[in-house]
Amino acid sequence: MTVVAAIADASEALGVALKERPDMILMDVCTEHDSNGIVAAARIKEQLPECRIIIMTGMPEITFVDQAREAGVDSFVYKNVGIDELFAVMRSTLAGYCTFPKPPESIFSGTAALDDVELSILRLACEGKSRREIAAELFMSEGTIKRRISEILSKTGYDNIMRLAVHAVTEGSIVPNMER
Repeated sequence: MTVVAAIADASEALGVALKERPDMILMDVCTEHDSNGIVAAARIKEQLPECRIIIMTGMPEITFVDQAREAGVDSFVYKNVGIDELFAVMRSTLAGYCTFPKPPESIFSGTAALDDVELSILRLACEGKSRREIAAELFMSEGTIKRRISEILSKTGYDNIMRLAVHAVTEGSIVPNMER
């Protein structure tokens, strides 16, 4: 394997990929300037569908694996894998196989699993937004947001959305302020 480029900001990835035409890209989710490697991967796949892309992260964010699949990423690994396992994933991805981990256990597993709207509400709460701001951003009424927050709290066993938000950010289940 030969490294043809290394960049720190995922927003530059498409330009570099178009110039270098690599067979494979290994990209982090969280890069400099709050850029998102998954968003960059989707853009690269639109232009270079034959390029194999492996996303890696050290953050167990509950939506990253699903987002990567939707973006057309070929494989996904967590940074805690050993070098031998990483090389094995890289080789198998180049050979046309896909590798995706089972989502990590979190407070949002099983009966506490949140739907897409609930995740959006929690993500905005993690960003410190008020119910009014969340309602405006999601084009919902404040009453609907209040009801949905109650449902989130009921599912997760928390009594306060901000306590849940702090826990979600602390355990890495939600990465606030990330480009989507």
